[in-house]
Amino acid sequence: MTEKQSIFGRISQLARANINALIDQAEDPQKMLDQLVRDYTGSIADAEQAIAQTIGNLRLAEQDYNEDVSAAREWGSKALAASSRADQYRSAGDAANADKFDNLAKVALGKQIAAEGEVREAEPLIASQRETVEKLKSGLALMKDKLGQLKSRRDTLVARQKSAEAQRTVQSAISSINVLDPTSEIARFEEKVRREEALALGHAELAASSIDSQFAELETSDEQIEVEARLAALKQGQEPARLGSTPVTPAIEA
Repeated sequence: MTEKQSIFGRISQLARANINALIDQAEDPQKMLDQLVRDYTGSIADAEQAIAQTIGNLRLAEQDYNEDVSAAREWGSKALAASSRADQYRSAGDAANADKFDNLAKVALGKQIAAEGEVREAEPLIASQRETVEKLKSGLALMKDKLGQLKSRRDTLVARQKSAEAQRTVQSAISSINVLDPTSEIARFEEKVRREEALALGHAELAASSIDSQFAELETSDEQIEVEARLAALKQGQEPARLGSTPVTPAIEA
């Protein structure tokens, strides 16, 4: 297996990796994600290096191919020129120079055939390399996309873990407050205040009752005075005055 095939296989394997399944199976998802990020980052760096080398080799092969195409064209032109010169010499009766340039034309044609052979051999190899480079580029793009997903999931997971830890801390604090509930002390103090308020109300009500009784005693005293006055009038042989009555004056005899 060549290095290009090895890199391509690794890219394909990582690109097909089911991140969600890996996370679900992990005992410590955050550590696993951190490791995956490191693995993906390292693999991407290796893949980029390998792809860059493959692209460089492809460009060199393309340069060689273009040179062979150009060489085949040039040797064809030289063969044509040499053959034409040979024909000129032969027309002029100079057989020696005619044969010389015909031989040069044959050499040029041989060079042309060799260059064309190089071109034919290079074409499928270059086509294969181009296909490989495109696949490697696509695989690399998938890996980078997966790496973005990994980093996003890792950041989300870390944020959720921190939130869960904060909630745990709050719940622990709430539990501690429930064990040592300060509201019970407030409730006892409130009950004490209520008892003091009730005592104040009792004193106020008692004071009001005392005033009412004093007025009641005052009314009783007035009635007693009236009774004593009427009793004294009876003893003096007078009819006690009644409220609302007019005193009767006895008639004087003539």
